[in-house]
Amino acid sequence: MDTVYIFLDEGGNFDFSEKGSKYFTLTCIARTRPFLLNGALDSYKYDLLEFGQDREHFHCAEDNVHVRRRVFEQISGHADTLRVYSLVIPKSKTVVPIRREQEFYPQMLGFLLRDVLLKESAPHVKEVIVVTDTIPLNKKRRAIEKGVKTVLANVLPKREVFRVLHHDSRSHYGLQIADYCNWAIYRKWERGDLEFYEAIRPMIYSEFVMWGEGEQVKRRGKK
Repeated sequence: MDTVYIFLDEGGNFDFSEKGSKYFTLTCIARTRPFLLNGALDSYKYDLLEFGQDREHFHCAEDNVHVRRRVFEQISGHADTLRVYSLVIPKSKTVVPIRREQEFYPQMLGFLLRDVLLKESAPHVKEVIVVTDTIPLNKKRRAIEKGVKTVLANVLPKREVFRVLHHDSRSHYGLQIADYCNWAIYRKWERGDLEFYEAIRPMIYSEFVMWGEGEQVKRRGKK
C-alpha cells in the first residue's frame, strides 16, 4: 500500500489591479517513495558546498542560472518519478466576488486538488499527505486548510486517510521541486518564457487554464 505525497507551490500575487501579475498559478507534484531525486539533489547541494557556495536549499527565483539549469536537468532526469499538475488563473477574468484571498485561494486550490486526487486515488493508495510551505498568516492558513480538507473529504474514498502539513520549504526537496516546476509554468504564462518549461513538459499530467482563454489543457494517463 502506497502513501501519495502532494507538494504545493504558487506563483503570482493577489493584486488584481494593473500593477499585479497577469496570472496566478497553483502547481503541485505528486510522488510516492522511494524519492530517488532527493539523493541526486542532495549530492548536487554538497557539490556546491565544496565549490564554495553556501547552499542551504534550492529556490528557483533566487538561484543563479547555472544552478537553475542543473536542478532542472536533475528534475527532468527523474521524469518518471514525478507527476505535475497545474492550474493557471488569468486574474483579469476572475470575477470580483471571489477576488478576496479568503475566497479565491480555497476555491482555486480545491479545483486543482480535485483534479489531482481523482487521478492519484487508486486501490493501492492508503494515505494522502498534502504538504505546503510554511504559511505565516493564520487567516490564510485556515482558508487553505479548509479548502484542502473539504476537497480531500469529498473526493477520497472513505478507506483513505489524509493529512495537511505546513513545513518550511527547506525541510522537503518535494517543496523545492514544486517551486521549480511552478516557476517554469508561471514564466511560460506571465512572460512567454519556455526555456525551462520544456524541461518539465514530459511530466505535466494536467495544465488547466481557468475562465477559457483557449482552454489549453494537457491530460496524461498514469504511468
